[in-house]
Amino acid sequence: MNGPPPRGADGVLGNEVEGYLLWQARIAEAEQRAREFAAPMEWLTSAQREDVERRYVADSLRRARTDLERVAARCGSLRAEYEGRYRELRRRCLGVALAACAGCTAVATLLLLL
Repeated sequence: MNGPPPRGADGVLGNEVEGYLLWQARIAEAEQRAREFAAPMEWLTSAQREDVERRYVADSLRRARTDLERVAARCGSLRAEYEGRYRELRRRCLGVALAACAGCTAVATLLLLL
């Protein structure tokens, strides 16, 4: 069931848990890809293989973090942009509504004077 985003303390906790689980899935994926990357390198010793895998995971997670930070920054800028547009639209709608009310009042006043 899709609805509005959760609000309050429960929503924050839910977002934190979801973020944690997503990051853990990213770690597991990076570790699996590291094992697959190092598997064909049969000449590596166990220590070398572990080092290659560790470096691969570290690089993958660094790149993932950079990507997430870039996406978060873009989300923040889009949010600010849309909030500004919403305020402007709300201001315009209020102006039109007030003008319509003033026009209706003026017409009603003229009709009452006739």
